[in-house]
Amino acid sequence: MAPFGIPALAVAMAKTWRSAARLAAKDARRLVAAKGWCADAVSTTHVSGKYGPAMRNNAFGPSSFVRGISVTSLKPSDCFIPRHVSNSEVENEMAQYCGFKNIDQLVDATVPNHIRMKKPLDLGEFTKATKESDFLASMKKIGAKNKAFKNFLGMGYYGTLTPTVIMRNLLENPGWYTQYTPYQAEISQGRLESLLNFQTMVCDLTGMPMANASLLDEATAAAEAMTMCSALANGKKIKFYVSDKCHPQTISVCQSRADGLGLECIVASDKNFDFSGNDVCGVLLQYPATDGSVCEHSETIKNAHASNAKVVMSTDLLALTMLTPPGELGADIAVGSSQRFGVPMGYGGPHAAFLATTEKYKRIMPGRIIGISVDKHGRRALRMAMQTREQHIRRDKATSNICTAQALLANIAAMYAVYHGPEGLKEIAGRVHGLARVLAHGSKKLGLPTTSDFYFDTISINVGDNNASSMVQRALEKGCNIRQLDDSHVSIACDETTTMEDIDLLFSVLGKGKAVSFTAESLAGEVEIDLGRFKRKSDFLTQPVFNSYHSEHEMLRYLARLEAKDLSLCHSMIPLGSCTMKLNATSEMIPITWPEFANVHPFVPEDQAEGYTEMITNLGKMLSEVTGFDAMSMQPNSGASGEYSGLMAIRAFHQNNGDQHRNVCLIPVSAHGTNPASAAMVGMKIVSIATDSQGNVDLEDLKKKASTHSKNLGALMITYPSTFGVYESKINEICDIIHENGGQVYMDGANMNAQVGLTSPGLIGADVCHLNLHKTFAIPHGGGGPGMGPIGVKKHLAPFLPSHPVIPTGAIPAVSGAGENKPFGCTAAAPHGSSLILAISYGYLVMMGSEGLTRASKHAILNANYMAHRLKKDYEILYTGENGTCAHEFILDVRPFKQSANIDVEDIAKRLIDYGYHSPTMSWPVTGTLMVEPTESESKEELDRFCDAMIEIRKEISLVEQGVYSAEDNPLVNAPHTVEDLLAEWKRPYSREVAAYPLPHLRDDKFWPTTSRVDNVFGDRNLTTTLCCDHDGLAMTAP
Repeated sequence: MAPFGIPALAVAMAKTWRSAARLAAKDARRLVAAKGWCADAVSTTHVSGKYGPAMRNNAFGPSSFVRGISVTSLKPSDCFIPRHVSNSEVENEMAQYCGFKNIDQLVDATVPNHIRMKKPLDLGEFTKATKESDFLASMKKIGAKNKAFKNFLGMGYYGTLTPTVIMRNLLENPGWYTQYTPYQAEISQGRLESLLNFQTMVCDLTGMPMANASLLDEATAAAEAMTMCSALANGKKIKFYVSDKCHPQTISVCQSRADGLGLECIVASDKNFDFSGNDVCGVLLQYPATDGSVCEHSETIKNAHASNAKVVMSTDLLALTMLTPPGELGADIAVGSSQRFGVPMGYGGPHAAFLATTEKYKRIMPGRIIGISVDKHGRRALRMAMQTREQHIRRDKATSNICTAQALLANIAAMYAVYHGPEGLKEIAGRVHGLARVLAHGSKKLGLPTTSDFYFDTISINVGDNNASSMVQRALEKGCNIRQLDDSHVSIACDETTTMEDIDLLFSVLGKGKAVSFTAESLAGEVEIDLGRFKRKSDFLTQPVFNSYHSEHEMLRYLARLEAKDLSLCHSMIPLGSCTMKLNATSEMIPITWPEFANVHPFVPEDQAEGYTEMITNLGKMLSEVTGFDAMSMQPNSGASGEYSGLMAIRAFHQNNGDQHRNVCLIPVSAHGTNPASAAMVGMKIVSIATDSQGNVDLEDLKKKASTHSKNLGALMITYPSTFGVYESKINEICDIIHENGGQVYMDGANMNAQVGLTSPGLIGADVCHLNLHKTFAIPHGGGGPGMGPIGVKKHLAPFLPSHPVIPTGAIPAVSGAGENKPFGCTAAAPHGSSLILAISYGYLVMMGSEGLTRASKHAILNANYMAHRLKKDYEILYTGENGTCAHEFILDVRPFKQSANIDVEDIAKRLIDYGYHSPTMSWPVTGTLMVEPTESESKEELDRFCDAMIEIRKEISLVEQGVYSAEDNPLVNAPHTVEDLLAEWKRPYSREVAAYPLPHLRDDKFWPTTSRVDNVFGDRNLTTTLCCDHDGLAMTAP
C-alpha cells in the first residue's frame, strides 16, 4: 500500500472541512429557527467557535483551509422578525413549562389539524422578509411615484400645515399613538383632556352645546346623522333629503346607508324639498356647499322644522371661524371633518370627523363622549360618559355600530386649535378667504364670472360651454389640479398652504395661455373681505387652554404634561383581550409623515398616485393570501365599517340572485356587540345562537335555527377563534350548515392574530371576513383610533364590493371571471378609506414575510398559554380547547371573589394600575371576568411581571378573605393610589409601601396615576362635556 502522502492527506482534510461546514450550516439553520432571524443574516461564521479549530488548524499551517468571509454575512443584518417576536430564544422552554416538548407541539395541540394550512404563505416577492433599512428605502421609491401637484380640488380635503411641535411630539410619538381607548380613566387623563378640548372646539365653532369625541370621516358622520334623524322619528318617516350641493362622496355614503336601513334618500335642490307628506325625517345641507357657495338656508330650516324634520348641516371648521355657525342658524345636528386643522390629507385619511347636536339628543348620539366627573376625593377627573349608549352594550338596539373612532387625529386637530388659538385661526381663515377673493376678482377680470358672491375658500367659475375639461387639462399641464363641476364650470379651492404665487399660477391657467396683466399682489388692494349677512358675530375658544400655549416651549410642555398622565405601550404591556395591543414598530410608522404620502389628495387623477396604487395593490394581494380569499376592499375605515361592508356585500349578492327575502342573520350570544349592531344597520333580523358550557357554538341550536330560517337565511356572523379564546374544532361543520341552508358565512376578523400562517377564513369556509389592521397588522390604536377594517371575499362576492363616486374602486386584486361589477354602494368618504396608514400594515407584512407572520401567530399562542399556565393555580381559566390549551387569549374568572371578599372585577382592574398595568378586557365576553391577550411582541420577562402582579393581587384578596383587611378598606377597593393619596394622612390598615410598591421592581420603574378612582355615576348624573367659557372646569367637586 502506498504511504499516506500529501494528496491523500489533502483529500482527507477537505472531507473533514466539508463535514464541519455542513455541521456548521446545520447549526446556523437551527439558530435561524430558534431566534427568528432572516436566513441570509446567518452564515457558518456565527458558529465558527464550535467548529473553527477543525477548519483552522491543519498540516498546512494555521490558515490554509480557513473559509473566507461569507458574502451574506456582509449584508445588512437589521432583520425585523426578532425585533417583533420577542421570545424565540426561550420558546421551547416556555412550551415545556406548559407541558409540551416544543412550540410546534403546543400549536399542533391547539389548532385543529383539519383546518391547518398545508403549505407556507406565498406572498410573492415579499415571501422572504425584507430588512428594515431595505423596507424604508423601498418606501422612498414607492413614494416618489406619487406626483406632487398643487391641489385646489377641495371637496372636504385641504392642504394644511401640521405644526412641527405637534407632528414630532404627538403624531410621531409612541407615548400618544400606542395608547388604548380610555376605558381606564385613571390612567388616561391626558388624552381625555385633549379630547375634551376637541369637543369644546367643535361645540364653540358649530354653535352646538354637545359634540362627540370624533367619528370616522365627514361622509359617514353625515350618514350617522341621517340615522339619528330616523331614530328621532321612531322609524316612521322614511324620507331623508340630501342637497345636491353636498360633496359627492357624502351623497353616495348616505344613499348606501339609507338602502340598508330601509330609508329613501332623495337627492335634490334644497329649493325643491317637499315636506307636505309629513314623511321626511331630516334633511342634509352642505355649508359652505361643495361648489364653494355660501347659501341662505333659513327657509329650508323653517320648513323642515314645521314638519318636525331635523336639519343636519355638513360644515367646515375653518370656515366657521368667519361664518355664522349652524347652531345659530337653527340646525339640529352639525357634522364635518377636522382634517384641515393640522391633519395631512394622506390620500383620504385618517381624519377626525365630528358630530355636534343639542343635549336633548345625547342618548342617541353616536360615538364616544368625554365628560367631566370627579374622583372619590371630589377632585376633577375626566372619563368617557354615557357608556351604556355604546354598541357593545345595546347590541342590535344600538343606533350606530361605531366602535373605533379617530382619537389620535382628534387630538392633533385639538392641539392645532390650542397652538393657534382663536386669533391664530382667524388669521389663517382670513388669509385663505382673502386669497379666494383675489382669485375670484382676477377671474372676473379675465372674463370668467364666478357663480356666487358669497363663499369662503372655494369659488366656482363659469369657463364657457364645453370648456371645463380643457381648463382642467391646462391646469394639469401647469402642475396643478382643479375640479370640473360640469361641462361649463370648474371650482378652485384655496387652503392654508396656498400662496400668492399659486394664485398667479391659476391666473395663467384661467388666462388660456394669454399673458395676464396683473398678479395676486397687484389685485390685493382692490379686494375686500365681504361675507355679508353670513359673517360670524359670536366669540369662540375663549377658554384658557386655547389662549395659553402659543409659543413652542409652552406647547411642547403641555403635550408632554398630558402624555405623562397616560399609560401606553411605552410603559408596559396592555393585555386587552380581543384588542391585540402588539408592537407598533417605528420603521412601520416612519413613512406616514413623509410628504410624498402625507400630502396626496384622495381625488387626484390616478396617474398622480401610482405609488399608492402600487402599495395598495401589493397589500391587497398579500392580505388575500393571508385570508385565503380571492380579493380585498380597502375602503372600510374601521372594524365596524368592515362588518357593515361585508354584510352589505352579502345582501347585494342575495338580491342579485333574486333572494331579497334572505335577511335573517344568525349570531352567537358571545359575539361582540358590533355584530348585531352591524346586522341591524343592513336591515337584517337577528336570531341569537346559544353557546355550550365550553364557549363553543351550540351545534344543535345552530342546526335547528338554520333549518327553521332556511328560506330566509342570509348569513351567520362568527368570530374565530371564538370570543372565548378557543379554536372550535367543528368550525367547518358550522360553515357547512349555513351554506346548506342558503346562507353566507361572515367571519369577524377580531382574532385573526391567531390564524395568520396557520389557517385562514377562506380555508375554514368563510365567504367574507373583515380584518382589524389596527390589531393583527400593527396599526396603532392611537388612544381610540385610527383603525382600518378592509374586507376579504370569495370570488362570488367580489363584484359586490364597494366603489366610489369620484375614484371608482373594486376588488383588489381584480378577479377574473367573477362577473360584472355591481357594487353595493360606498362605505367611506375616500376610495381606499384611511389610505395613509395602510403603509403601516404594508410595512408589517413586508418586513415579517411568510415565516415571520407564521412565527408571530405561533408566539401569540405560546405567550397566552404560558401566562394561563402560570396563573391557573390562582385563577380559574374559564375556557380551553379540547387539549386543555387556549388560543391567543384566555379568560380569568374572578367572579368568585365577589362572594368571598366583596372584590369585583373593577377592583382588580384598578389595583393593576398600582402595579403599572392596564387592565385586561373587563366583563367581556363574560360578565365579571378578565380576558387577557399578551400578543407575540411581549418578552417573557414582561409576561412574568404581569403574572407576578396578578399572583400578588390574589394574595391580597386572600388577606381580605382571611379578615386581615376588611372588605371596605383594602388595597384593591382603594386603588389606584396616587402620590397625593400617599402624602395625605395615612389611616389605612396596610402600609404606604404596600399601596405604592407591592412588588420590588416598581421602585425602579413606577407609573403613577394622576387621579384616584373616578366616580362614573356622578359624571353621568351631572353631564358636562365641554370646558366652561371662563375656566377649565378645575373647580368642579362632588356635592
